[in-house]
Amino acid sequence: MSSSSRITPDGTAWLASAGTYLRHTAALPCGSVFDVVSAPALFGRRMLDRLWEDGPGSGPVAVFRGRTLLFAAPGTAQRLPSLLAWEEWGTGGPSGRTAAVPPLLCHGVGDAVPLPDPSGEGSDARWLVAPDTLRPWLPGPEILLWAAVRAARAGVRISISHPADQDAKVYDVSRRR
Repeated sequence: MSSSSRITPDGTAWLASAGTYLRHTAALPCGSVFDVVSAPALFGRRMLDRLWEDGPGSGPVAVFRGRTLLFAAPGTAQRLPSLLAWEEWGTGGPSGRTAAVPPLLCHGVGDAVPLPDPSGEGSDARWLVAPDTLRPWLPGPEILLWAAVRAARAGVRISISHPADQDAKVYDVSRRR
C-alpha cells in the first residue's frame, strides 16, 4: 500500500466536514461525506489487498475491534448489499461456488462509525490508510463488490488431487533404519 497510516491536517479537515465536533467525538456520522463498509478483519484485509494490488487503491481504511472499516462513496451502504445479493455472493454463490462473502456491515445515512484518535493513542481504532487530502478518492459499490468477490476467491484453496481416503492406512516412513 502506498498511503500513510498517519492522518494529515487536510485529512482531519475532510473528516470534520462530516460532523461538527470532530475534536469532541469518537464517532462521525455516515451518509453525507462518506459511507463505511465494515468487514471481518481478515476478509477486510484481503479486500484491501485486492484494491491495492489489482485495482484502483482505496480511500481511508481503519480497523476497530476485529473489523476493517473501508470508507466508501456516499450511497454505497444502500447499494452494495443489493449488488451482493444479485450476484448471489452472500449465499455461497451460483453454480456451486463455495466461497461466500462474509457479512459486510454497511453504514450509511443515520449511522456513525468510530474514529481512530488523531494522536494515535487511547483508542481501539487505528488507521491502516489515513485520510490525507481534503477530497480523498472513495470507492463506490461496484468497486467494493469487485474487491469482495476477489477476496472471497482468494480465500478458496483448490486442490487438483483426489480427496483423502478416510479408511487408508498411513505409515510414518520418516524414521528409516
